[in-house]
Amino acid sequence: MTEILQTPKLVVVFGGSGFVGRHVVRALARRGYRIRVPCRRPDLAGHLQPLGNVGQIQPVQANVRARWSVDRAVQGADHVVNLVGILHESGRQRFGAVHEFGARAIAEAARSVGAGMTHVSALGADPRSASAYARSKALGEKAVLETIADAVIHRPSINFGPEDEFFNRFASMARLSPVLPLIGGGHTRFQPVYVDDVAEAVARAVDGEVEGGRIYELGGPQVLTFKQCMQELLAVIDRKRVLMPVPWWLAGIQASILGMLPNPLLTSDQLEQLRVHNQVSEKAIGEGRTLAGLGIQPQALGTMLPTYLWRFRPFGQFQRKPAA
Repeated sequence: MTEILQTPKLVVVFGGSGFVGRHVVRALARRGYRIRVPCRRPDLAGHLQPLGNVGQIQPVQANVRARWSVDRAVQGADHVVNLVGILHESGRQRFGAVHEFGARAIAEAARSVGAGMTHVSALGADPRSASAYARSKALGEKAVLETIADAVIHRPSINFGPEDEFFNRFASMARLSPVLPLIGGGHTRFQPVYVDDVAEAVARAVDGEVEGGRIYELGGPQVLTFKQCMQELLAVIDRKRVLMPVPWWLAGIQASILGMLPNPLLTSDQLEQLRVHNQVSEKAIGEGRTLAGLGIQPQALGTMLPTYLWRFRPFGQFQRKPAA
């Protein structure tokens, strides 16, 4: 009797060429899915090809601000993942256009082909926030759930991993500067989550193992202040630096100036985000809407940072030899 081979399901991953995206694509590729990655510059997405088998991963051109390209990108999809996000506004890339309009466009396109959807937002998304970023993230979640009621929403805290723009940036700064700034005194609390844990949560949603119509808050096993994050960082890269508190008013002046740069270190909107603690809520913990609730054991910061920040040490991967 002839065996009929079933074609693997097609997952469309918007934003799959970015930091979180490449880890999500790898997690899905390991499960055997066919993966289509819509992005503005598919010619710059060649780094995704080695993550799967030949022909398994296909970058295509699309822009969430152009609805027709979104509709084209989801044709034939079984599931759609939205990872698209920006940290600061630039040119036509505005928070509303990307986080709200783009999320609604992707959700409507997914609904039109009968595909399920997983949307990755951000911990701290709040329609009443003083931060335009946080407000737009909340409006994007609302747009997705209004369109696909059983969509899965993931809200990760600060993602850390080999290509992150948080620990890598401060580690790079520590190589040259004798001082690291502590915005607002460094008291803001974070719950850094390893990027592979977020990718696993997304992959399980694609597998159908995550209950839809709910918002999941993804954080690591530790809640640390900004100051403690910097102390952990310095311990890993084996450097001693002065941690200098920067009052909010002074940080505001710096942000207004730095925000004018093409790739700003700090913007006024990011400063507003830093005023609010970024950690998983007690309600989410009680209702099992966390990594633990999804059956995922989160990786600790101290375990994973040394695996990629070693290059910022004075002696690289070699340990400093003790004095004789």
